[in-house]
Amino acid sequence: MPQSIASTAGLTWPAVDFSRVPYGVFTSQEVFEREQECIFRGPVWCYLALEAEVAKPGDYKTAFIGDTPVVVCRGTDGRLNAFVNRCAHRGTLLVRDLAGTAADFTCIYHHWCYDLEGNLIGVPFLRGLKGKGGMPHDFKMAEHGLTLLRVDSYKGVVFCSFQADVEPLLDYLDRPIIDYIDRLMPRPIEILGYMRQRIQCNWKLYIENIKDPNHAGLLHQFQTTFGIYRNTQEGGSIFDHKRRHEVHYSTLDTDDEETISEGYDGVSAFNAEFTLEDPTLIDYHDEIGDNRAICMMSVFPNLMIQQLSNSLATRQIRPREPSGFELYWTYFGFVDDTPKIRAMRLRQINMVGPAGLVSMEDGEVGRLVQLGIRSEREFHSVIEMGGTGPIKNQDTPLTEVPVRGFWKNYCELMGYEANGGVT
Repeated sequence: MPQSIASTAGLTWPAVDFSRVPYGVFTSQEVFEREQECIFRGPVWCYLALEAEVAKPGDYKTAFIGDTPVVVCRGTDGRLNAFVNRCAHRGTLLVRDLAGTAADFTCIYHHWCYDLEGNLIGVPFLRGLKGKGGMPHDFKMAEHGLTLLRVDSYKGVVFCSFQADVEPLLDYLDRPIIDYIDRLMPRPIEILGYMRQRIQCNWKLYIENIKDPNHAGLLHQFQTTFGIYRNTQEGGSIFDHKRRHEVHYSTLDTDDEETISEGYDGVSAFNAEFTLEDPTLIDYHDEIGDNRAICMMSVFPNLMIQQLSNSLATRQIRPREPSGFELYWTYFGFVDDTPKIRAMRLRQINMVGPAGLVSMEDGEVGRLVQLGIRSEREFHSVIEMGGTGPIKNQDTPLTEVPVRGFWKNYCELMGYEANGGVT
């Protein structure tokens, strides 16, 4: 194996349980470039889209896996196809629209044309004109198709991989992720809308955020004050067997005034004097019957599926540079939703998104962390809430253990050793 980037970047991992993370991992260009190769183009399944977005033959959507532009489309045979969004001729971005329907894809530069399976099917002036110009006689269009990705889906959630020999998708997802996808997507879905935002921090800071149930009852005053989520409620976190994916949840109405008063005494995140002009904003319909109003599922490396009250969405993480990434929100409901439930979902979109009453703080704290660490190379973050040592399921929201699960798998793919020194 070539010299580890940890050596050239000067990173140290001084705790074998991943409770210390070097700040340099969030700022180094070298690390960012290695992540593209080892993680996003590595032996993982990355979230790409929802099947409902490419429901009919010819439907397509563009996205990014890491910093690589890709296209997912529905072929004429009904199958899903995915390929790198780059013309095989001169590397031009092939598909420029965010989504649409097409019979084929033609490059704007020299009009090389590809079918929905990524095969090159047309080259203008292939044999020249009047005996002049054209491509060499040994040029074969079959050898110049688009770079294909492996693609698979489960319950309408589409994943892709750059590695042909990646483990089967269901093995990769594992339980409890499969169970919770079943829970959140029990019926055919419909797309309600999209939002995009650019966040000025490293993508891994957002991963840490979504795997940190403890922050949710402190940073987000709206949901704490109005009881959507509090650290005093019953909750927990559960992992797949590799600890790379995680689900954390909170059960509504499992705390009382005494517990809230004790837990939030002197904490500004809770203010019992606040009221809502329109309390229907936080109405909750228990669709599943377990009273879990919060269920946040993260799938390594780039997906979060949220249930916040009755608001459902996927969040796709798209790294762009060491200090910036794009977050792409896809809101959905179910085809058989009643008008009342659909209206509730649409109303609750106000809680999540770039300016969401609950989630807008997440982007800001990521930016603040990036500002705080951008010149630091030797210091480390401390991840000890919930205890140190083995990474195991949690029965409390007062924990950061899921964050350590992410770093465990990150280091394995990147070739870093958490042994107290530079690898």
